[in-house]
Amino acid sequence: MTSSLNTLKSNFGSRKKKLRKGRGIAAGQGASCGFGMRGQKSRSGRPTRPGFEGGQMPLYRRVPKLKHFEIINQKNFSIVNLSNLSEFKDNEIVNIDSLVKKKLIFKPKFPLKVLGNGEVKVKLKVQAHAFTKVAQKKIEAAGGSCEVINNK
Repeated sequence: MTSSLNTLKSNFGSRKKKLRKGRGIAAGQGASCGFGMRGQKSRSGRPTRPGFEGGQMPLYRRVPKLKHFEIINQKNFSIVNLSNLSEFKDNEIVNIDSLVKKKLIFKPKFPLKVLGNGEVKVKLKVQAHAFTKVAQKKIEAAGGSCEVINNK
């Protein structure tokens, strides 16, 4: 059975006629059209927006104010302050391994971040995954260098 463009038809039952509402009692959906008698949901322009709770503060606006919600994709760091780096000697390399040996970090589970609390009087070569701006300035002011490590 071959068909040409002028004989194409959709399958039987694939296209239903639209129900004509509000066209009298005999039509099946007359008068109130199945929306009930009164109220917000019976009016024209009827559907309220998704998440609308009748004027009550909706859930999607209440939730962020509440405490104890986990931060999604939170970055965790093993943190070391500059005051802890005073134990190192001049021209020494500071990285996660050397910090574990000096027992300044106990579990090197997360990448290393150096914070700027304290002073550095020794020239150090610091290798970390992240530095605060203050920490980087203080290390470089003491004659040291900051090397950012990217772990992938």
